[in-house]
Amino acid sequence: MSKQRVTVETEESSTLRTVRQFFALQRDVLVLSLAMFAFSLAFQMTNRFLPEYIVALGGSEFLVGVFGTFGNIIAAIYPYPGGALSDRIGSRYALTLFGALSTGGFLVWLLAPGVGAITIAGVTVRPWVWIFVGLVLAQAWKSFGLGATFAVVKQATDPSRLAAGFASTEIFRRSAFFVGPVLAGVLISLHPEFTVGFQYVLAVGVAAGIAGTIVQHALYDASDDTIGDSFEGIARIRRDLREMPDPLRPLLIGDTLVRFANGMVYVYFIIVVTRFFEVGLETSLSIPAIGTVAIDLSPQAFFGYLLGVEMAVALLVMMPAAKLAERVGLKPIVALGFAVYAVFPVALINAPGTPLAMVVLFAFSGLRFAGLPSHKALIVGPADRDAGGRVTGTYYLLRNTIVIPSAALGGLLWAGIPGWLPASALYGGSPVLAFGVASVVGIVGTVYFLLYGEEFEAYA
Repeated sequence: MSKQRVTVETEESSTLRTVRQFFALQRDVLVLSLAMFAFSLAFQMTNRFLPEYIVALGGSEFLVGVFGTFGNIIAAIYPYPGGALSDRIGSRYALTLFGALSTGGFLVWLLAPGVGAITIAGVTVRPWVWIFVGLVLAQAWKSFGLGATFAVVKQATDPSRLAAGFASTEIFRRSAFFVGPVLAGVLISLHPEFTVGFQYVLAVGVAAGIAGTIVQHALYDASDDTIGDSFEGIARIRRDLREMPDPLRPLLIGDTLVRFANGMVYVYFIIVVTRFFEVGLETSLSIPAIGTVAIDLSPQAFFGYLLGVEMAVALLVMMPAAKLAERVGLKPIVALGFAVYAVFPVALINAPGTPLAMVVLFAFSGLRFAGLPSHKALIVGPADRDAGGRVTGTYYLLRNTIVIPSAALGGLLWAGIPGWLPASALYGGSPVLAFGVASVVGIVGTVYFLLYGEEFEAYA
């Protein structure tokens, strides 16, 4: 094969080629991808709005931070038990079980306002408690497949094109991240009371979960599935931590700092829009042949559209950024994503509280996803060809464990020391300080990665 032909083949990067590659996947991978779309749709329609739901059901803003940390705990501990259970009962039944549990979580969220306060053994259980219970169930499906997804892409993709390979799968999955919040914004705007409009959203989430569970159970063929066969418990985890490739260590440190910073304030983004700025959208739009159409979006509904803007930018930049990485390397693209993560909090909390400012800022936030495919390639690239899933699982287990307390710390900085503690008078809380500290931590992580992060040899 001539050098010219190799160059032409390497530089082919059209969207059509990405689509052809996706639909050429084996049936089981395609079915899993479709199920991932269904559950991503349901989760993205609901999860970003849960902090506002908690406050609407009587919870405090400090509880929002506790909820974020609770989610971090689940994200850290679920993957390994999920893999062990999959080994014991088989991938197909594990997927069905996880899907049913996640759907049940969406249903718990849906029913929470109607349950009201319940007194059990003298203890009053408030409606917001069910949001925590629902999260335990709703994240079940996400406990399966993270390492498997990385391993499949690793095994099926040339090392020099790992970023593009991850970009093709991310674009498909992230399309649900775009559709979900926008659809949520539409449904929330159907009723003036947020809790009622959000129940419409949750009902659609339940339907998507049911559809995803049925599709994967009926169509997924796990007869040749060997992922997870060698799960060996805690001893395996310890060995994987010791054997983590050296180039991953500076990436892990920088990434953990950036994610810790994001975790401090992530659950408060909706609170900033709906309660700190109270910014919605009230305008009119002139459409030929129809006339003037009035647009009146509540802050909660407007937030859904802001998330849509964020994800639209993400979908537009991921593949071009992955192709750019083939020319300039993975490290600069990953650093760009880290920098956006770091700067966004301080920019958001100090922005003018106008609809235009919010649209511009969330469009800027979408640029953080430009580095996501390159980041994944940098994680799995140094691993042995048949160890991509295990390395990925180890990396995320360690990172997610360290990030666990971030949201609670952010909640403490935002809302102050809770009133039930003797020291509550010492600090009353400051949203500006919380977001400022988050940006400082994120900038430190970004600079550390720029100084010490290593490039993957295939991209050097």
